[in-house]
Amino acid sequence: MAKYVLIYHGGDKPQSEAEGKKMMMDWEAWVTDMGDNLVDPGTGVGMSKTVMSDGSVVDNGGTNPFSGYSCIRADNMEEALSSTKKHPFLSMGGSIEIAEEYRFE
Repeated sequence: MAKYVLIYHGGDKPQSEAEGKKMMMDWEAWVTDMGDNLVDPGTGVGMSKTVMSDGSVVDNGGTNPFSGYSCIRADNMEEALSSTKKHPFLSMGGSIEIAEEYRFE
């Protein structure tokens, strides 16, 4: 099985305690459903800075800032996509970028 990183972009924060509880229940259900294929549940992150090749620093992550990550295992990209389509972060208005771990051989 290959490892994939899920990179979260955007997403709205819950607007009420009830929305927050539902989000956590949905997240816990996704984590449970992933089982051993969830390598690292990851975390949300704050605003980022980007170091450019010329050494300059750009604030706020550009036009589509990174807002969190998780790492999963899947047999192939199609399976990783299928698992990710069920992710509750998508219902929060965010998007998820998926990339396979690159292995140097």
